[in-house]
Amino acid sequence: MNGAQAERWAAEYLQRQGLKPVTQNYRSRFGEIDLIMQDGGTLVFIEVRQRSNARFGGAAASIDHHKQQRLIRTAQHYLANLGRIPPCRFDVVLMDDAEGRNAEWLKNAFDA
Repeated sequence: MNGAQAERWAAEYLQRQGLKPVTQNYRSRFGEIDLIMQDGGTLVFIEVRQRSNARFGGAAASIDHHKQQRLIRTAQHYLANLGRIPPCRFDVVLMDDAEGRNAEWLKNAFDA
């Protein structure tokens, strides 16, 4: 499963959980956010990580402090273009399996 397939799988999974898509692959000079979705009144910035090999800590370990800061700055860039800033959170969808099995959705994975 490549990155685009993993993101597509995650978007479909989250939609089945009730989230509504807003945009995908939002880019700024700070980085990229894989998915932006709406969960009720909350805007959710979602990082999708797929690693077929857990040797280096798996998918969760790849979202270190530096990556979190890039995601936060990119989200701030997105929010700067909105008229009103809604409640927000950062979620992560982890997949340690090339087939998307054993996926894990972490709500509020880190704080901004």
